[in-house]
Amino acid sequence: MDYQIFTDATADISEEMLVGLQHIEIVPMEINIGNKTYVYGTTGNLTVEQFYAMQREGMFASTTQIRPDKYKEAFEPYLQKGKNILYLGFSSGMSGTVSSASLCARELEEAYPTRKILCIDTRCASVGEGFLVREATKKQAEGMKLEDLAQWVTEHCLDVCHWFTVDTFQHILHGGRVSAAEAIAGTVLKIKPLLHVDDEGKLQVMEKPRGNKQAMKVKLKHMEKGWMPELGKLVIVGHGDCPENGKLLCEQITEHYPEAEIYMVDIGPVIGAHTGPGMMALIYWGNNR
Repeated sequence: MDYQIFTDATADISEEMLVGLQHIEIVPMEINIGNKTYVYGTTGNLTVEQFYAMQREGMFASTTQIRPDKYKEAFEPYLQKGKNILYLGFSSGMSGTVSSASLCARELEEAYPTRKILCIDTRCASVGEGFLVREATKKQAEGMKLEDLAQWVTEHCLDVCHWFTVDTFQHILHGGRVSAAEAIAGTVLKIKPLLHVDDEGKLQVMEKPRGNKQAMKVKLKHMEKGWMPELGKLVIVGHGDCPENGKLLCEQITEHYPEAEIYMVDIGPVIGAHTGPGMMALIYWGNNR
């Protein structure tokens, strides 16, 4: 193809999901843990395992949006090779990375006037962003042209349903998403806040199931209400350093929806910085985003 798909390190995706598809370029992101800055991505110095080990030791993390010059470093080698670029970026409802990419694109298009750089706000995050990137890469493999794929992503990004449950209140309290009183009460009552990504690409707390079993039932209830396999049978279970719970959710989905194409994927440090270990996510094509 005459174009290269890019995304950023927020997009949690496994190598298994991309077997047989064209290589995706992933722009790294910076993660601040304690007094040290790490880089997460294919060329970074932080692994998922290291990240969650530090979180479980009581360390908090924060993230930094990608600067325009970092996008230039990533994009320009492909433009020099005569390639166009489709960048599928982290939701603008949670980060300014798409704005940084768009700023870089405008500057590079002046230097490479015969090349195209299309930057799309996926309004997705983590395994949801990885879900959409993977489906876009399949469309590319089927021969879809650059502009058509950009339009397809824009038209279908709000069909990607995200349902997350958080296991601990420590990190969402640290990030200011709940009050101290709410965190104390939620911990005592073993509440596992259910969040979703809304149409603006923002995280919203939707329900407050109690205990992991109830949290799993609630996610499956939403899938039952909204799953649209006619759009695609891909289903992603994301987990933040809790593979046993991930496997259990995969088994539950297989029992109810044997036709689903299920992948279990690690939730990486970009979203994990705000949610902590134990997070569980369910992603599917649906009408109840």
